[in-house]
Amino acid sequence: MKRSLAILLGSFCALPATAEVYVAPFGGYSFGASEFDIASTESDEAGKVKIAESQNYGVMLGFTTKDPGNVYLLYSHQSTDLKTGDNFSPNVITSMDVDYFHVGGSLYFPMQSVKPYVTTSLGLTNMRPGGSYSNETRFSVALGGGVEYQATEAFSLFAEVKGYATFINADNALFCGNDGCLWNIQSDIMWQGQANIGASFKF
Repeated sequence: MKRSLAILLGSFCALPATAEVYVAPFGGYSFGASEFDIASTESDEAGKVKIAESQNYGVMLGFTTKDPGNVYLLYSHQSTDLKTGDNFSPNVITSMDVDYFHVGGSLYFPMQSVKPYVTTSLGLTNMRPGGSYSNETRFSVALGGGVEYQATEAFSLFAEVKGYATFINADNALFCGNDGCLWNIQSDIMWQGQANIGASFKF
């Protein structure tokens, strides 16, 4: 993992003289988060918990490549809730902020001003519950596709769909508080989708 991040960061720092630097703010909706299987530490009760769907926003900073494509740094933020379900009452446990910090790249298939593309990235997912629950940071990867419309040489619009996989690898307590842990959580991967629209400004 560290080697892959170092290679991608090295590529980003070795900016070619002919490349164009760009910044791309975006906004969208995060959906389809997978559920965690949970078991109470104080009873035999079991159920599920998941991150609720909500809006997200973020920004990419990168440079173009000759492929044609790009390499970028990505930050994505979602303010949402951690909810219970099934045998537990479907209540909000706590607020939850989910941030993705990724390094990635895209490959375009230009058709004049319309450019379909595929994109992939890797990095970290940071989950920050409200209250006294602990923060959790895990390795994650993403894969997606979209289409970009080149309005002018320096300005374009894009729409994309991405799937994020966060490697939880937990069969123990997660999101603990000052008074201990309420649940044991069993999960290997947390899946989450994003549908985004944004604009790209080249310099």
